[in-house]
Amino acid sequence: MTDSHMPPPTPFVILAMPRTGTHYLEELLNEHPNVSSNGELLNPYDTNWPDESRLLRSDRELLGLAYLRHPSRTDKKVTHVGCKINEPQFHDRPGFFAELTRWPGLKVILLVRENTLESLRSLVQARQTRQWLKFSSDNDAPPPQVRLSIADCEAYFKTADDFHAQVAHSFTKNNMLEIEYGSLLREPATCLAAIWDFLGVPALRLSGTAVLQRQETRPLEQTIENFQELRRHFAHGPYTRFFEVGEGERAVGNQLATEVIEND
Repeated sequence: MTDSHMPPPTPFVILAMPRTGTHYLEELLNEHPNVSSNGELLNPYDTNWPDESRLLRSDRELLGLAYLRHPSRTDKKVTHVGCKINEPQFHDRPGFFAELTRWPGLKVILLVRENTLESLRSLVQARQTRQWLKFSSDNDAPPPQVRLSIADCEAYFKTADDFHAQVAHSFTKNNMLEIEYGSLLREPATCLAAIWDFLGVPALRLSGTAVLQRQETRPLEQTIENFQELRRHFAHGPYTRFFEVGEGERAVGNQLATEVIEND
């Protein structure tokens, strides 16, 4: 618990669609001696929050738990404390987002994935395998291919667009920082430097000890069984870019496959 004689830490939250690198980002953030990010506040199975009955509290009480009575880390002098919330977790608590916007001094890190189709593909793979994280010690067997319906793709793409717009419209530019998933994987030090500056904590060099890895490194056309069908349907529409797979993107994927990075 926080020391009653010390000012409360500066609050922050990581907001994202599923499968956009939040676990990896949080692992990197928690390397900092002054930063503590405590997992998914609204996930009843998150081990950072062993008391599942906390979800019976009001929205305001839950945020008080996250920012004023957060789990203590005896090895740290915490000046900035946060948690992460994925878009679907707001559905069960319709008033929670509005309550979040009212929390004083809140800093928001919005983590986005440039290709929303990759996020959906990864989500379906994780649901099928029940494997949500991959560590450096795990085997290298790739996830199974998936088949996506046109309706599910359309709904997911719209949900992502609406969520990102809602976040952008609900917080001031000074209190929000957007980080792109691909940039975080390729240039974590650069992204972390921007985050340290945004939060207002001293800069920290990465240790390079991250143990989370990407689960899927193959291109979309090799992991989605009906990729060409979907590509034809979404051709010439607002989501055409999600299906544009070229040699440049394959090269980036091959580069990322050699790095020690977060689950897909």
